[in-house]
Amino acid sequence: MDFRALCVKLVMSVIILLCAHDQKIDAASLHILPNRLQFFEYEAVTFYCDGVDYCEVVHKVKGKIKTCPNTKKRTPTGSSCTITNVYLDDSGEYWYETEGGIRSNSINISVTAGSVILESPAIPVMEGEAVTLSCRNKLTPSDFMADFYKYGVHISNTSTGNMTIYKVSKSDEGYYKCSILGVGESPESWFSVTETKTDPSSQPSCHIYLILRTVFTIIMVALLLLLVGLLHSGKIGATNPNLSSIP
Repeated sequence: MDFRALCVKLVMSVIILLCAHDQKIDAASLHILPNRLQFFEYEAVTFYCDGVDYCEVVHKVKGKIKTCPNTKKRTPTGSSCTITNVYLDDSGEYWYETEGGIRSNSINISVTAGSVILESPAIPVMEGEAVTLSCRNKLTPSDFMADFYKYGVHISNTSTGNMTIYKVSKSDEGYYKCSILGVGESPESWFSVTETKTDPSSQPSCHIYLILRTVFTIIMVALLLLLVGLLHSGKIGATNPNLSSIP
């Protein structure tokens, strides 16, 4: 094998190994827009699949969403598909699976034919963040009196239709619903809270380790290439007597 070709092959192999080792593989992630769990019948909902080129979303009961091939779009982080009109039987659990069999998080939406829904985040809220739960009236967008319930127990009454939790904690997790006097009551949805976690890769010691490992790898590759070059030169000298006889 030509010496230059061998060197190029070795360098490319090392780069590939480094990239494969350092690549951070995020868990398959599904989110939706609008970012809420409840929808009025005939509204549109878009599913965003992060990390994949083709968003093939699955409904727990109905199976793969048939409209995905017609509404799929590429996004900066993956792809998406849209249900242009949701119906009552579109309620339920959704997720997507990668070609490698990795399943994303699931989202459980509720579609209602009524006039009231609770707008709560479809994805978990981080501890310490602020979140606003909104009681939405299909008949009018103006402010109105709304009552909020957790596990069926009345917890708040507002004149704006909104209830804000300024610093979310794990104890805020649970089933919520709302009602508007004279209009109706929303379905009940699960409000999820996730604990704050520190990313180990953001620690200074981790960055120092990665730098040292990269430098060490580069040095080892250089020494390996030098060794291959010396062996290659020695082989040429041994197989070409004329070279060794040159003064």
